[in-house]
Amino acid sequence: ALTKTLPETVKQNLKNLVLTVKGERIMDPDFGVGLHQLLFENYDGSLEDIVQGEISKQVQQHMPFITIEEVNFLNIDQEPNKLYVSINYSIDALSLEDVLELGVEQGL
Repeated sequence: ALTKTLPETVKQNLKNLVLTVKGERIMDPDFGVGLHQLLFENYDGSLEDIVQGEISKQVQQHMPFITIEEVNFLNIDQEPNKLYVSINYSIDALSLEDVLELGVEQGL
């Protein structure tokens, strides 16, 4: 489905940024967080910091018109083969807040 509003477009672009693996875009090899690849990192408590840092860095570089308010991790201890992330963000020019929820799991 096509996005019809600016907030929908921003949300879709943020989703693409978080799910795209670095190197996947030939002309911009530093683009992307690669959330799926981070699923395979050893979880030692610092995984949350790594994901938050990478999301913030990528958003500042590629989507500076939004602000990441908070990144939450859901069910991280209960399901070791799944990573659920909830990103609270605001679109600065519109004074609008929204939430993007993503889940990745091993084997997909």
